[in-house]
Amino acid sequence: MELRRLGKSELKVAPLVLGGNVFGWTADEKTSFAILDAFVDAGFNMVDTADVYSRWAPAGGGASEKVIGAWFKAGGKRDKVVLATKLGSEMGEGMKGLSARYMVEAVEASLQRLQTDVIDLYQSHRDDPDTPQEETAEAYERLVKAGKVRAIGSSNFEPARLKSALEISEKKGVARYQSEQPLYNLYDRAGFESGMQQVCIDNEVGVIPYYGLASGFLTGKYRSEEDLAKSPRGRGVKRYLDERGLRILGALDKVAAGRGASPAQVALAWVMAQPGLTGPIASATSVAQLEELMGSARLKLDASDLATLDTASAPATQAA
Repeated sequence: MELRRLGKSELKVAPLVLGGNVFGWTADEKTSFAILDAFVDAGFNMVDTADVYSRWAPAGGGASEKVIGAWFKAGGKRDKVVLATKLGSEMGEGMKGLSARYMVEAVEASLQRLQTDVIDLYQSHRDDPDTPQEETAEAYERLVKAGKVRAIGSSNFEPARLKSALEISEKKGVARYQSEQPLYNLYDRAGFESGMQQVCIDNEVGVIPYYGLASGFLTGKYRSEEDLAKSPRGRGVKRYLDERGLRILGALDKVAAGRGASPAQVALAWVMAQPGLTGPIASATSVAQLEELMGSARLKLDASDLATLDTASAPATQAA
């Protein structure tokens, strides 16, 4: 299995990251355990979750971390996983943000749910404009020195804010963000490519984008309004059903047919091939679904494949 270094950290990860957002939500504990076992047994190693998963569902916040923690305890595979989680999204009254005070509470709560002594990659789930970046950087440094966290990352940041955070960390000689987790896929390109991609390349920051399959749209499962009723995620796919979206599906179909692969595998392989990318995050609700997604890491797209996909998916500004 090819391993890619995450930023300047000592962490080395496979080019596909398993998203834990479904654990304890649309995947029950038994199914989640089977998915985690299959992922690790196939040679992949990075699992990404967040304290807030799944606050929007009956299971509540912390559900995903609890499932992963129970799996660690049951299977003894903690040493095979690069564990990534996030803090900062609202967990309850007064429980959000990146203040030094709250970060101490949040990390202890996550460690307890995850049943582990250390988080390999601890990420700021979103920027906190109400807390000085110096305070957050120093708080992260204390967590690293205490052995509770190995490396830190950001998520959903604006390019200028990530750049300033990196500059502050360098100036103070404290832990720096080694990764950024943006929205990025064949359809959602403009936001990341318009500035963040170059910031990450210039500063050697790893990139582990979420929604690598655009909420399932890039699997090719949804091609009409009628298809949206196929799953609970259908509503989130509606915005992709436009002329450009259908053009992207056509390109995926063409490349997939030529490679003997599925559209989902091609879509994820395209992300893996982009400059500065460490690996996309994708979630699965069954082992069969996971098996298909893992095939993307074995798929090597050539220049012609990439050109076909790039042309079909070019954002409006680029296409013009």
